Amino acid sequence: MATPKAARRSRKRRSAGKAPRAVASQRRERSEQTALREQRGVRARRQARSDPTYGQRPPSPFGGLPVSEVAIFAGAVALLVGWLNRSGFTLVVGVVVCALGVIEVTAREHFSGYRSHSTLLAAILAVAVETGLGLLLHPSNRLLLLIVVVPVFALAFKGLRDRFTVARQARVRAIPPA
Repeated sequence: MATPKAARRSRKRRSAGKAPRAVASQRRERSEQTALREQRGVRARRQARSDPTYGQRPPSPFGGLPVSEVAIFAGAVALLVGWLNRSGFTLVVGVVVCALGVIEVTAREHFSGYRSHSTLLAAILAVAVETGLGLLLHPSNRLLLLIVVVPVFALAFKGLRDRFTVARQARVRAIPPA
């Protein structure tokens, strides 16, 4: 009569306290070295993507005074006050002051090659053109403004992106490798 599976024991079973015997293998060592190289490469690529800036942030033209940051904060406060009080003038002043602070910071970082703000700067230019045309021409169909605004945005984006690429290359060459 045959014994049940639970009662049988395998001959290859080891005792619980012993680890398997390690045998040197050149193929295993090469594959481990290859895996380590790949991990280092992945780590370096991931770090390069997560840190898209090179060097220090460009200095403010106002020295140590945080003029742009104060302008952004003051504009945001004026925007909130204008919205709560339903005051059109205060609302517009808040938007303009906040926009001036944002434009200063983004333009300084962009044109020094520190960080790309091509989309934001091109959008600001396109909105300014649209606002000017809207106030001057008073078009009956606002969709007609897109005929002018979309090419303005596209050309501005292309020019700003090219300018950033040149500035970034100059910045990277100027920084000694670590």
